[in-house]
Amino acid sequence: MLKRRRTVDIATPTYHSEVVPSIGASLHATKRLGEILMEQGAVGTADFEQALEEQVRVGGKIGTTLVRRGVITSRALTEALSAQFGIPILDVRLERAMPEALALIEESIARLLVVVPMSTDGTTARVAVADPLDDRLQELLSGLAVSRVNVVLADADDIRTTLNDSYKALSTVDEQIRQFEASVPLPPPQTDARQAFAEADAPIVNVVDGIVSQALRDRASDVHIEPTDGRLRVRFRIDGALTEVLSLPSSMANALVSRIKIMADMNIVERRRPQDGQFQATVDGRDVDVRVATTSTIWGEKAVLRLLDKSRSLLPLAQLGMPASTYDVYSKIVHQPYGMIICSGPTGSGKTTTLYATLAEISRTELNVMTIEDPVEYVFPQINQTQINIQADVTFAVGLRSILRQDPDIILVGEIRDAETARIAVQSALTGHVVMSSLHATDSASALFRLLDMGIEPFLVSSAVVGVVAQRLVRRICPSCTVEYTPSESDLAWYAHVFGPPKTRFVHGTGCNYCANLGYRERIGVYEVLEVTDEIRHLVTTGASPREVRLLAVEQGMSSLGNAAAKLVARDLTTIDECIRNVYVP
Repeated sequence: MLKRRRTVDIATPTYHSEVVPSIGASLHATKRLGEILMEQGAVGTADFEQALEEQVRVGGKIGTTLVRRGVITSRALTEALSAQFGIPILDVRLERAMPEALALIEESIARLLVVVPMSTDGTTARVAVADPLDDRLQELLSGLAVSRVNVVLADADDIRTTLNDSYKALSTVDEQIRQFEASVPLPPPQTDARQAFAEADAPIVNVVDGIVSQALRDRASDVHIEPTDGRLRVRFRIDGALTEVLSLPSSMANALVSRIKIMADMNIVERRRPQDGQFQATVDGRDVDVRVATTSTIWGEKAVLRLLDKSRSLLPLAQLGMPASTYDVYSKIVHQPYGMIICSGPTGSGKTTTLYATLAEISRTELNVMTIEDPVEYVFPQINQTQINIQADVTFAVGLRSILRQDPDIILVGEIRDAETARIAVQSALTGHVVMSSLHATDSASALFRLLDMGIEPFLVSSAVVGVVAQRLVRRICPSCTVEYTPSESDLAWYAHVFGPPKTRFVHGTGCNYCANLGYRERIGVYEVLEVTDEIRHLVTTGASPREVRLLAVEQGMSSLGNAAAKLVARDLTTIDECIRNVYVP
């Protein structure tokens, strides 16, 4: 006897029986997935045959294999599955999931099966799924507390983004605050307090775990925990901009910072002096390194957490966003057999990402590549990486001297901060090594003169440095909520000042579920690459100004930061306002 269960609709036609067969059995494909993808031009015959070979060897589904190999995007796979089975597609980026619908499926199960319940009226629920052929869906959907389930397809990455936005790690923070305030006052921050702050079920432990989890889900690079007059403010830096996400009572300030210090193996008694530490955490199956820095303010102790998501892969050099002409010049520079390459820009401009991508580009098994960094943010198995350790007296200068005795071919110096490190790096470049380093400077020409300011002789700078890349990061316009708009007169004046390409139609993002109503999502690099030619060397050695060097570089074909940013505006990748906010234009 068949068990009577609720109806699950997997396409626009509905079932008229309450007895539902398995989803896989009820799907009828008119064509094979590979045929549809090749008809759409998404996959070539050779790529498809290679994917089939991998599928036979590794297992899994052909669509997943094609996405894993980078042959198609997950969105292309969703469109093909829709065409194969006639299931409608829902763009979950444009719609916010209802709280009543989210309550139907536990977060852990939704993440495991990559599904998200979007809406319900109490009797019918609409659920977006990434893989309609998953055998586990039938049991999940038929067990929901509704009479009917309408299934729609959605891109897997979009579903994961919606899950991060919908199931908040901080959803129980109000209850944790009540429990904290109702608890017995804690003893002074000594041994007993350390034990109280370490208990797994303590409210303050849950709050800290929730903050770190939500920060990683929101793609935050930093978390600022700031005591103010009467409250404790928590802000996330997302795509370079700080956003307040939580306001806690000031009574939690000391306990919250103490809990973070315990996790980072720091001194919880000392609250006057700045401290540094780190810890590791796992959030939604992703490993993250958290670097902690504390300092004292007039309202109490502030903590900043830097999140380094190990699961996020570094982009290849060709995918950083450099225009083709700029990439060609930079690629020519980095493939020289010796010389110094400088990556300049302010804090948070992506210098480390560019240096790592460059290392990956030029590193080969026959080369000895060594680095000295503070800290080591990403680990390369084939590269010898050294981390600064002030307590052991391992500074950039000391570490660089040690590296020179290790027969290196390529050296990466995380940052040039003082004259001693600068001098050793310059001498290393002059003695046949490729030396790469970051330097804080406003543009590429100014980076050369920063070395002069550190006391390096002009003839050494001009002989050692072969190229400088200056960069910024600007936020991308959200692709899901793009609309036309008319920029202000001042914005158009800036666009004309940097010689932006002719353009009459400008767009920006209005804000949607996909971008957390910011109008932007993710960032893209803005680059200018200065190749140190004989003419530029002559200007440096004869005491010319940075402006003269910059003008000559532009005459020789360099695209300035301002012009590079304007070209991104012309391609509808970012806005004029975002460029003005982030890109320095002399």
